[in-house]
Amino acid sequence: MDFPRSRSSRIAVQTAVLLLAGSLSTAAVAPAGAAPGPRVAVQAQKAPSAQVLTKRWSSTKNFNNGTKQGITVRKGSMRIGDAPRRTRVRDPFADKPARTMDYARWVSPWKAVGFDATNVIPSWNARAPRGTFVRINIRTRSATGTSSWDRVADWTHAEQGMHRHSGGAQTDDLNKLLTDTLVSQGTSRIRAVQVRLTLLRPAGSTTTPVLDSAGFVAASFTSRTPATSPTTMTARTRLDVPKFSQMTHQGHYPQWDNGGEAWCSPTSTAMVLRYYGTGPSPADYAWTGETDGQVDHAARYAYDYSYQGAGNWPFNTAYAGSFGTDAFVTRLMDLRGAERLIRKGIPVVTSIAFSRGGLDGSPLTSTPGHLVVIVGFTADGRVIVNDPAAPENSTVRRTYRRDQFERAWLGGSGGVAYVVRAPR
Repeated sequence: MDFPRSRSSRIAVQTAVLLLAGSLSTAAVAPAGAAPGPRVAVQAQKAPSAQVLTKRWSSTKNFNNGTKQGITVRKGSMRIGDAPRRTRVRDPFADKPARTMDYARWVSPWKAVGFDATNVIPSWNARAPRGTFVRINIRTRSATGTSSWDRVADWTHAEQGMHRHSGGAQTDDLNKLLTDTLVSQGTSRIRAVQVRLTLLRPAGSTTTPVLDSAGFVAASFTSRTPATSPTTMTARTRLDVPKFSQMTHQGHYPQWDNGGEAWCSPTSTAMVLRYYGTGPSPADYAWTGETDGQVDHAARYAYDYSYQGAGNWPFNTAYAGSFGTDAFVTRLMDLRGAERLIRKGIPVVTSIAFSRGGLDGSPLTSTPGHLVVIVGFTADGRVIVNDPAAPENSTVRRTYRRDQFERAWLGGSGGVAYVVRAPR
């Protein structure tokens, strides 16, 4: 329920693209419980195996392998160096003229995907002081050519200088940007990816954004419905992740999407940050007047002014990363991947979708898209979650059937997950 407007339509578009391309695939086995109609016809074709690649640059060595223009690399992070260039920049969400800004740029090496990908989701961690921001662009290479540079986002933690926003629905002959996901068009498939990061600050300023990591996840699918995975758990394991309800914030701050059902993503992110003992301090969210005002804080500072919501996937991991965590968007192939992370003490934020009756015990009857935090597993593999759609903080903890949850997750978002690791 994180995306009552454009997010749900985005999933519908991605699914349509996938079905038309004949690439709804599984990990070497036929899908279980296939729906009737065109979906069966597509699956009857020879489909490639489901494949995922997550690539990240997050060290001095990694960054030095890229192309630097005015960039200084120090202690595993990038910042604006001594010889920045200048450009004129206008904030599309502020009634102000364009400003002159200094900038420096880093371009990653081309990264071969290793298979025919249908989509790419970028993510990054940065610290952007007041008046500064980071611009993220991606381009891809297919068997027939190289795409244009698509502007994925202008991102900043602060609100002054630039309203953070995703790029528009930019379309060329190879890809289309859908909020935070680059989707291949027609018969084109993504064979390689290149990322460009531009760091900007007011002209003449000595402050600088600091980029700690950048990367992407590429996949050959946007949703999939394999058979339920066998559990790897042998005992009940549950992480002590604090419980926050998004519903207790109903009607809060219409300018940041009005709380309640629209805030599952920032509420999930806020829970994970509090689990690690980080995130905004009480002084940072004193303006909310609430004891759990970190939820409102997360919604405010993950809000995407283009998307008009706080559910942009990489904006949420970027928000988490601004507090020193190592956070990124990825896709997991099944719940066994989440089990490995739970055993390492890492909760997993997952994007699910299901129709009526699709998830027993859920506070929602159905949803086109909703974020929950996997906090553990029972010994028999059932999924223990913090579900922010619960009406009160005290009822957030839920246990869901493994088969239903995995179907809602893999069949909804294709296994999209936020992985947030402890502060560096």
